[in-house]
Amino acid sequence: MNIKKITTGNLPKHVAIILDGNGRWAKKRGMPRTYGHEYGIKNLIKVVNDCKEIGVNELTVFAFSTENWNRPESEIEYLMTGPVEYLEQNIDKLKEKNIKLLFVGRKDRFPTPTLDAINKLMHYTKDNTGMKLNVAFDYGGRYDILQATKVISERVKEKIISYEEIDDQYIQNELLVQNDVDLLIRTSGELRISNFLLWQAAYAEFYFTKCLWPDFNKKELYKAIASFQKRRRRFGGLEVKK
Repeated sequence: MNIKKITTGNLPKHVAIILDGNGRWAKKRGMPRTYGHEYGIKNLIKVVNDCKEIGVNELTVFAFSTENWNRPESEIEYLMTGPVEYLEQNIDKLKEKNIKLLFVGRKDRFPTPTLDAINKLMHYTKDNTGMKLNVAFDYGGRYDILQATKVISERVKEKIISYEEIDDQYIQNELLVQNDVDLLIRTSGELRISNFLLWQAAYAEFYFTKCLWPDFNKKELYKAIASFQKRRRRFGGLEVKK
């Protein structure tokens, strides 16, 4: 499948991907899970470039969840350093392509060197105006909604706003990722969203593939987008027959 089979006028503006299957990919090759994560982060840069080439405005990837702290210590240690180091090595390429890099999630549990590196990466691309790349790192959808609720509750308590002013848009403006997701992709064959972008994916189209993340390439991305373009998005209403 090639890009000519994608309708350029009906592209998802915001794509979200759950990067699943790194460990299984490594196991199939008799290698440790960190080997899969290494190839997974290298593949991310390729897919980012593919999304930009297609014309996606925003890409959010689930790199490390609030529940991933339960993984083996050696795996956590790699995930706290390896992906960030690889992004540091490729940051000039993201800068040149006008991609704005953001890390979304909790920031209070990272080792200091990891947090410093994350802040440096975000600062380096902060003025870029092209595609936005959100790396969900120590992120959870419930945490996202909870932290927004606490911020808004404090404003009500301090009488900065009244509770009558709170609506869907007001809450969404306080979320770590503020734009609705059009297409949510999960690799590896799992059929759940695992606490990812719960609010933002309320009307997302889901695409599940058995392809493991390190093998997810441009062809697989086009398949997902072609599937999206066949869907009829009614957002709770009725389709008007012409």
